[in-house]
Amino acid sequence: MITYEFLQQYWWVIMSLLGGLLVFLMFVQGGQSMLGSLSREEDEKKLLVNTLGRKWEYTFTTLVVFGGAFFAAFPLFYSTSFGGAYWAWMIMLFSFVMQAVSYEFQSKPGNIFGARTYRVFLFLNGLIGTILLGVVVSSFFTGSEFTVGKGNIAILGGGGGNVISQWQSPLLGLELLADFRNLSLGLAVFFLARTLASLFFINRLNHDALENRSHRFVLYNGIPFVVFFLIFLIWTLFAEGYAVDPVTGDIFLEKMKYLNNFIEMPLVGILFLLGVVAVLYGIIKSAIDFKYKKGIWFTGAGTVVTVMMLLINAGLNNTAYYPSSYDLQSSLTIFNSSSSFFTLSVMAIVSLLVPVVVGYIIYAWGLLEKKKLGIDDVKKDGHVY
Repeated sequence: MITYEFLQQYWWVIMSLLGGLLVFLMFVQGGQSMLGSLSREEDEKKLLVNTLGRKWEYTFTTLVVFGGAFFAAFPLFYSTSFGGAYWAWMIMLFSFVMQAVSYEFQSKPGNIFGARTYRVFLFLNGLIGTILLGVVVSSFFTGSEFTVGKGNIAILGGGGGNVISQWQSPLLGLELLADFRNLSLGLAVFFLARTLASLFFINRLNHDALENRSHRFVLYNGIPFVVFFLIFLIWTLFAEGYAVDPVTGDIFLEKMKYLNNFIEMPLVGILFLLGVVAVLYGIIKSAIDFKYKKGIWFTGAGTVVTVMMLLINAGLNNTAYYPSSYDLQSSLTIFNSSSSFFTLSVMAIVSLLVPVVVGYIIYAWGLLEKKKLGIDDVKKDGHVY
């Protein structure tokens, strides 16, 4: 018989998978941040924009699905984080709106702002979207300043007494940027996105000059990615973590909690290491061998697995996945923040369609990628971004 606890864990694993896919697909944002530095001529910029333009909707859709699924499965996280860390989320989401507008309007007839303005918007989305996403995910390990009073849900009427979650910082999420561990993961995601974009260009472009530059950019961005990721990872593994007493539900600090999680969940730890190895293999091989074109598949798959295991580490094995550094007992776990048994059960049935959707995406991706993209192809294409 399927239990409530199983469904809560099942949906955390699903959310972790969606998070891994989202970080991988951020290669679109990484490519946008390199439009000015990787290209030399206008034709090269158009080629890069149109190469990324064929993929930006995947990232946008995954972000929407991730947010919607999180709202349905763990509504208390949604209300606490999105309602509390308001500016962090809103600035990030607004940058994605800028992205959508830029792709749709930069080449439209009568564009009074010019393509350059919209490319600046694309750069800002590549910079802001990646860094803020990493910063917010890092707060799953470092904690945020909020309180939760579930008893207030029963209080009716006006006033502030019926507010369930309250953010304690007037900066409403921007204070997360002051924590260097948060910023380290934010910068790691930024440089990872740029590395993935370089690998994507190597695999997809039919342009020798851009391909050669992309190989060099793999190294330029891969090194700072590894540095910032190691800072975050080592710091997190050896820092105190937010543990949950399985009997009482009380939250307490445990030394090296996240390292202990990898040890106590050996499959998660092994898959995490394999993901890291795959990421590094794709980067190193592409940086030293200019004839190698398949680095995106190793580094991309490794990214999905690594991020997924990192998020599983944050939520399973009696761990508070959204800890409160202001009030420990307000920290959110998969057990105290999830939807009802009925809601999770219905969602679990719907989730059985996920493999079908993923299969369709892979099929459609394959149809679009039969031929590498060159400047002549962009000129002949009837739909140009």
